[in-house]
Amino acid sequence: MIDIGSYDVNGSYRTLFDLPGVSYVGIDLESGPGVDLVLSSPYVLPLDDQSVDLIVSGQAFEHVEYFWQSFEEMHRVLKPGAMIFLIAPSRGLEHKYPQDCWRFYPDGYRALAKYVGCELLEVTTDWEPIEGDIASSEWGDTVGVFRKTVVPGTIRGAIDDDPLRSRVDELEQQLKERTVELAAIQQSETWKLGYALTQPLRIGRSLMDRFSH
Repeated sequence: MIDIGSYDVNGSYRTLFDLPGVSYVGIDLESGPGVDLVLSSPYVLPLDDQSVDLIVSGQAFEHVEYFWQSFEEMHRVLKPGAMIFLIAPSRGLEHKYPQDCWRFYPDGYRALAKYVGCELLEVTTDWEPIEGDIASSEWGDTVGVFRKTVVPGTIRGAIDDDPLRSRVDELEQQLKERTVELAAIQQSETWKLGYALTQPLRIGRSLMDRFSH
């Protein structure tokens, strides 16, 4: 699997997939923590067609001038039946690294799916701040799960391998436990869940939903 925009500024998805049998490659335009492969262009991935089982990208697309070209390249290297988990801001302060070009809504993700010819399995957007969550007063995300269309007669990629399935089961259990905790906290009107913690849970929920069908 690959992580597009993996430079570790305030957290990484690497730990979610740190288990035997899963190869995690962090990709970005600049070397640094969390980066295994440095690109010369955000529009060219030095990978073979249909060679990747899973792509994760979080808080990167707002910085890409022509993000649709990057998405098309991600779709190219994805195996049939494999998925892209895309997280990009729906609102938030300007943060130039080196530029800040875009904010994303569900229709934007639908347009991306239509553009490359893949399925958009799920999309959600943080439209309003969460009461009591300081970070969400400034930031919100659109989270989408895309799947490359399976060609009839082929077998889905290695995303169905046991190590990744085991990680999905683990994330599902964490999600259930967190849901119970949040319910209790919300009832006490002292909800202070940090914004950064919500993203891995959303990825876990999306993985869980997709593999349950």
